[in-house]
Amino acid sequence: MADKRDYYEVLGVAKGASDDDIKKAFRRKAKENHPDLHPGDKEAERRFKEINEAYEILSDPEKKSRYDQYGFAGVDPSYGAGQGGGAYGYSDFGDVDLGDIFSSFFGGGFGGSTRAQNQNAPRRGDSVRASVTITFEEAAFGVVKKITVGRTETCPDCGGNGCEKGTTPEVCPDCRGTGAVRQQQRTPFGVMSTTTSCPRCGGKGKIIHQPCKKCHGVGAVRKNKTVSVNIPAGIDDGQTISLRGEGSSGVNGGPSGDLLITISIKPHEFFKREGTNVYLEYPISVTQAILGDEVEVPTLDGRVKYTIPEGTQSGTVFRLKGKGIPYLRSGSRGDQFVTVNVSIPKNLTKEQREIVEKLAESMEGKTPKKKGFWKL
Repeated sequence: MADKRDYYEVLGVAKGASDDDIKKAFRRKAKENHPDLHPGDKEAERRFKEINEAYEILSDPEKKSRYDQYGFAGVDPSYGAGQGGGAYGYSDFGDVDLGDIFSSFFGGGFGGSTRAQNQNAPRRGDSVRASVTITFEEAAFGVVKKITVGRTETCPDCGGNGCEKGTTPEVCPDCRGTGAVRQQQRTPFGVMSTTTSCPRCGGKGKIIHQPCKKCHGVGAVRKNKTVSVNIPAGIDDGQTISLRGEGSSGVNGGPSGDLLITISIKPHEFFKREGTNVYLEYPISVTQAILGDEVEVPTLDGRVKYTIPEGTQSGTVFRLKGKGIPYLRSGSRGDQFVTVNVSIPKNLTKEQREIVEKLAESMEGKTPKKKGFWKL
């Protein structure tokens, strides 16, 4: 793990970046490197996973604080094992419990003690991350998607105890099932007591003599599961949906983790989106701009009629109220803004040219002039 990149570097933001800047950077990077846009590109897939991992840490205030203080060692206890130093210049203490050290000198000495983590306590399962790509219209109006994710589940054969059917684990005789043993050491400061994980059972409090053949004594197996995801109308690119309890199974009766699904939206050929508003560029002819006309404008709801006023200038913007994106979990919608672009014809026929020349002659002296323009 020595080549692991700094999470801030992965997202391309400074260490003091705000939550909003981190979110924007994640959305941009995830979109650029999404596997659906780079089929078969293993490097893009690796970058996408790296970006998701970085955002998972930096978007969580507690994890971000630990990472800022201790680097990777603050969010991944297995990082840097056997190495001389951790991220940001902090020393990596490997398996040494700093709590034991400080407690021994500043409160655990003279008969004091520290506690090892109870390996038999209920623990919440890991959250699972996934991504799904949807169309512009599906994001606007909502859609149900089925996705397949890999997660850890309790072994169905042993029920999670890790033993072969018909057998039971032995209570560890060294720790008597507690998973921890107490050690005392006499020092110049007095007798120091520490409580550490039992070396015989690995802190589990039990010894398995006949491991389950299906899970090999782990008590859990890896499985793929297909789940239906209800994507709400108005979802935006880069937003994440959480399905509670659909992550990996908990340990020792703990609750399951969550399934976190990041949404990626395919660009539309004509429409562009900003928040809940939709933008469209609409071409009209010179004669339509001069004389006005009734046109049919594309919207997410289908074509709607709109009257182009006489003398419309190129670049004019008009609004179609309520034809934008629905507000998330709300009945109201944004608007659609249509920019009119006048299309100038090329390669006129002789007859068409003569008509335009006559029009120009008839309009001689009627060219609009901006006040002060001719002084330039």
